[in-house]
Amino acid sequence: MALALAQAGADLVLVDRDPRGLAEAESEIEKLPGGRSATLTADLLDRSGIQNLVEKAGESFGAPDILINAAGVNLREPVEDITWESWDQTVNLNLAVPFFLARACVAGMRAKGRGRIINIASLQSFRAFPNSIPYGASKGGVAQLTRAMAEAWSGDGITANAIAPGFFPTRLTQPVFENPELASHNARMTAIGRNGELTDLDGTTVFLASAASSYVTGQVLPLDGGYSAK
Repeated sequence: MALALAQAGADLVLVDRDPRGLAEAESEIEKLPGGRSATLTADLLDRSGIQNLVEKAGESFGAPDILINAAGVNLREPVEDITWESWDQTVNLNLAVPFFLARACVAGMRAKGRGRIINIASLQSFRAFPNSIPYGASKGGVAQLTRAMAEAWSGDGITANAIAPGFFPTRLTQPVFENPELASHNARMTAIGRNGELTDLDGTTVFLASAASSYVTGQVLPLDGGYSAK
């Protein structure tokens, strides 16, 4: 998603816990014509650092006017293994962090007269999968959070929408793609007949981040090859 926005002309501030991943992403962006990016290493579960993180993000290219809430976790625990700690980790990172990050960005977006908030929902915003109760609860919350953000801030030119991906090969879905039978099953469940490829995110990302979507807000857009349509 960062590469797609960079190719469309955006300046990027990348945030991750892993400095190696940040360095790799920054290197890819810098190879693009006119590609510019900065990186910040942070653990988003550190609540005390959220406001400072947004302020630091503004030091490179000005206050952020596009926010993508892509951090997340799915521990895939059986019901009997879920603990208070694992529940809190999942719900805090997947649901609370997007709200508090967005709220911290709103003042800068208001000053610019525009803003785009893109949350990451899930197939589990709409349906249940095994061993994912905390994750499903958090992603159901993201769908409602997106609508509530839109109600609160769209009057200031700040739209809030969410992408609900199907099965894409990421670190979060590695256990799924390491199981060829399961990956094949998920592909058959789509209308298109295949799982997602990361570049499938490009067009939707740029659309929701640009003026092209200025009258679209409070929506959750499934990007799942028709999985949710069957």
